[in-house]
Order: sequence, then structure tokens, then C-alpha cells
Amino acid sequence: MLQQRIKECIEACLDCVAACHQCAASCLREEDVNHMRKCIQTDIECATICEATVKVMSMTGQFSSELCRICIDACKACADECEKHADMGMEHCRACAEACRKCAHACEQMLAA
Repeated sequence: MLQQRIKECIEACLDCVAACHQCAASCLREEDVNHMRKCIQTDIECATICEATVKVMSMTGQFSSELCRICIDACKACADECEKHADMGMEHCRACAEACRKCAHACEQMLAA
């Protein structure tokens, strides 16, 4: 059961990394990039934390749980920021927020196992 949760968490983190990179790249192509600064920064930070979480979880590292907790916080913050822009019609932000919420949920499930 735990191994399945770890696998699902790793997959959700990897999906989140891809969504965050896509979102940041799309935000950079927006007309008002200055308006997107916080979103871009949050995307990059979230992707970096998710990548670190994947690496440590993949080796069943001793800090997996701690990184999952940080990953949850980063994903929720990124989802909150992206949802602000998604409400203005930015689909890349909507997709990123969804991936971040799924990742946070997967990390929560992994910690509960």
C-alpha cells in the first residue's frame, strides 16, 4: 500500500513539475509579464520543490516526509496564485492549479499511509 502511494505521489509531482514549467513559460509570453511575476516565481519554486521531493522519495530517503510537507505547502501556494489568473481566462494557469492541487493531495495521501 505504501509503495503504491509513493508511486502515485511521484507521478503527481512529475505532472506538477511539467505543468509549472509550462505555466511559467506561458506566463513569460503574456503581454503584461510584470503582472505575472509572482505567478512565474511561484511556478519555478513549486517545480523545484516537487523535483527535489521526487528525487528523495525515489530513493526512500529519510527526509521524504519532510519534503512532502513542504511540497504540499508549495503546491497549495502555487495553485492559489495560478487560480487568480485562471479566473481571468488563462488556461495554462488553470491547468497548473489543477496539477498542483492533485500533487498536494497525493502528498497528503502518502503521508497518511
